Amino acid sequence: MPATSPIRKSSRVPGAKILITASALAATLAGWASLSWKASADSASAAPSLAMGSRMLVAADTAAAAERIDRVPWWFRAWEACLTRFQPDSELSTLNRAAREAFAVSEVLWDALQASLSAERFSDGLVRPTLAPWVEAAGYDRTFEAVLDIQTSSATVLAPPVSARTEILLDAKRRCVTLAEGCQLDLGGTAKGWAADRAMHRLQSLGSCLVDAGGDIAIHGPRLDGRGWPVGIGDPFRPGESIDLLCLTQGGVATSGRDYHCWQRDGIWQHHVLDPRTGLPASTDVLTATVVARNTVEAEAAAKVALILGSNTALDWLDSQPSLAGLLVLEDGSVRRSRRLSRFLWR
Repeated sequence: MPATSPIRKSSRVPGAKILITASALAATLAGWASLSWKASADSASAAPSLAMGSRMLVAADTAAAAERIDRVPWWFRAWEACLTRFQPDSELSTLNRAAREAFAVSEVLWDALQASLSAERFSDGLVRPTLAPWVEAAGYDRTFEAVLDIQTSSATVLAPPVSARTEILLDAKRRCVTLAEGCQLDLGGTAKGWAADRAMHRLQSLGSCLVDAGGDIAIHGPRLDGRGWPVGIGDPFRPGESIDLLCLTQGGVATSGRDYHCWQRDGIWQHHVLDPRTGLPASTDVLTATVVARNTVEAEAAAKVALILGSNTALDWLDSQPSLAGLLVLEDGSVRRSRRLSRFLWR
């Protein structure tokens, strides 16, 4: 059956899950004459302000980074053109149509797929790239904006999915991917986390930097004064307000939630985070989950794991992973924190 847990529809916009505002940065970066910080919407080069369906923000601590910062949205736009399942001519869509054929892929698609398979191993199979048919069966068969505009009334019930390890054959020497019959890939949020990490690695030679891709945030190095970057965890019940303020010097942080990307089908709320054990939208008490990790791909995967497991099991799992710390906002508005989160709070 479809997810029956109630879903609180948030009025926030994508990218407001984790808040890094100009005023917050200005307050904490006062006196930084060398700071080069640009939100893509304000970029002098008129770079696209949205990529992968998300608003973007990039910050670095040296004026030498300004020109390269302007390129970041263009990097994301190129990666999106390769990795989206919503465009029939994207490389991912072409691969999805090439079932049982050895398909030579680009370095971008190969690396993003490797990141997705790494997330599957890291999450013990709870986050996997082979859920496209089940995501589409839930109604997410076009861009989210189009899902809201074109509501469908008939739900499709599919048998639970199998592991990606049995459906994807990789040939690293030739950089070829072979999908089993019926296998369809959706790299989803993992691809966005991968893109944030990749952009950060391209910028890090210029010094400390931060890349925010709609709430998937990659960070390299402390600021010039030795302190971390301020990252506020947004409150889904009070858009524009923060629950906690993090202080991060390295790694990734991401939020996953069922309060924004949600829609109704057959009168029942659906969302985009699926439980692969059932093939249906996860139905737990967790509304949003924010996780700090070694990199943004792991943070993105861990946040989804928390949504799928529910608060009690999720906190036990987070506490069992030495590299993770997290904050959960529950459906009733209560907030629960993992034991290690206090290490990352702004003081």
